[in-house]
Amino acid sequence: MLLPFKNRGLTEAGCDEAGRGCLAGPVFAAAVVLPENFENELLNDSKKLSHKQRVLLRETIENEALSFAVAQVSNRCIDEINILNASIEAMHLALQNLKIQPQHILVDGNRFKKYFDIPHTCVVKGDGIFMAIAAASVLAKTYRDDFMEQLHGQFPQYGWNRNKGYPTAVHRKAIETYGPTAWHRLSFKLIETQLKLKL
Repeated sequence: MLLPFKNRGLTEAGCDEAGRGCLAGPVFAAAVVLPENFENELLNDSKKLSHKQRVLLRETIENEALSFAVAQVSNRCIDEINILNASIEAMHLALQNLKIQPQHILVDGNRFKKYFDIPHTCVVKGDGIFMAIAAASVLAKTYRDDFMEQLHGQFPQYGWNRNKGYPTAVHRKAIETYGPTAWHRLSFKLIETQLKLKL
């Protein structure tokens, strides 16, 4: 069972991102403020859940959260400011869109930049420890997956409905065969045999 709070008595927002290791598409992030009495035995790190479980949890989180927001930062911006900065920027955008300002921020991972004057705590593997971070991981993951499945309709040869933009062998082979799209992150190593694409 995940922990409800790090600092009981404070309004805490959990933050997490999805798509950091992908070769294509935006990075997504979510921020979630859960009610003090929130309980859900299924809720966990989104990577440990099935697609069906994530969909069910997304509906529950959106219906029961005091506030939630999802944001994205484009692949072009990722190329300009790097994936770490883009992930943090997406989390800041999600926090900015919350209807409730948190008094404390719980962040999955070990890197974050201060968001105004709100104190934060970075928690490695926090999506498997705190409910608010796990809820954010579910929203970020499901929103990003939906986005990549929509893109798959335009670019079916890359298999984004299955790999969601991650560097699978099929995805890398498709890039080698068809070249990158406008959605690919050109600052990433897109195929195994190159360090940088000559475009």
